[in-house]
Amino acid sequence: MVIEIDGKQYYRTSEVCNRAGIGRATLFRWLKIGILPIRLKDRRGWSLFTEDDLDLIRSEAKIIVVFDVPKAKQ
Repeated sequence: MVIEIDGKQYYRTSEVCNRAGIGRATLFRWLKIGILPIRLKDRRGWSLFTEDDLDLIRSEAKIIVVFDVPKAKQ
């Protein structure tokens, strides 16, 4: 659900997760470790995100990290 405050649109956590294709735990982990330095809250303390925040979250969700796994001995 989009919330409008002073003409600007904000998304709640569940909407951001749905639109970015990630889980709540992932979003909050990224916020906690600083991958996403975004933190707006309403008067209840619920997180709010802008469209720009959503774009940043989507781009982070698309990153693929490939680890070099040693081959098993034969």
